[in-house]
Amino acid sequence: MIVADALRAGAARLAAAGVPDAARDARWLLAHTMGFAPDRLVLHMQDEVGAHAAARFDTALTAREARQPVAQIVGERLFWGRRFRVTREVLDPRPETESLIALALAEPFTSVLDLGTGSGAIALTLMAETGATTTATDLSPGALAVAGENGARLGLRPTFVLSDWFARVEGRFDLITSNPPYIAEAEMAALSPEVRDWEPRMALTPGGDGLDAYRAIAAGAGAHLNPNGRVLVEIGAGQGPDVAALFRNAGLEDVRVHPDMDGRDRVVSGRTPRAG
Repeated sequence: MIVADALRAGAARLAAAGVPDAARDARWLLAHTMGFAPDRLVLHMQDEVGAHAAARFDTALTAREARQPVAQIVGERLFWGRRFRVTREVLDPRPETESLIALALAEPFTSVLDLGTGSGAIALTLMAETGATTTATDLSPGALAVAGENGARLGLRPTFVLSDWFARVEGRFDLITSNPPYIAEAEMAALSPEVRDWEPRMALTPGGDGLDAYRAIAAGAGAHLNPNGRVLVEIGAGQGPDVAALFRNAGLEDVRVHPDMDGRDRVVSGRTPRAG
């Protein structure tokens, strides 16, 4: 079988299983199986798919039919131009989170604390871009292991801390970032199977109204930020006003809600007062 035929058959198989964007996913999986970048697969349409590659492609399609996310199947995701390892222990880094990166890089900082780091995508990206002294926390040992692997792949050595938010964090920072669990308990059943059944529950929801992580971050940010230090958190749909209110009530200043590239509210920011 040549690549073109394998691609058509794979896309049809995923579509029959009800997988969204079946053609795109089949292309990504086949390219990974054959060792090509997805955008280069078109150059190899008449190549033969060997027996070993065909078997691997079949295995990948079976996983995708079960709605395992593509990033978990291929084991990585591109984020801010770098490749990050992805497993079931961590959230799949999403393009909309790059909005937080852009806001963080809009002002200088020399130290950063990333809370609930997961794959380390935020912490490691900011460290790579700025050279800032970086601390990254998570309550999941498995997530910290993935983040540590990603750091090693990028040649970066942040400080990783097993911590429930600020519980084991020492010192003050110029910047605090977080993409915390924010999905309300009542919303979990409506999530896509790729998210609900395959990504770590503790990284998706704190239960209740989905705001507990923001309450913890708002309560502890002031004690862990330098004067005029910033805090940036990703939010879910409709959470901007509530999170902004939590930040203001905690004494943070210049609180703002920022949209992502699609115009949806995505990040809430605040800062501590200037010295004096």
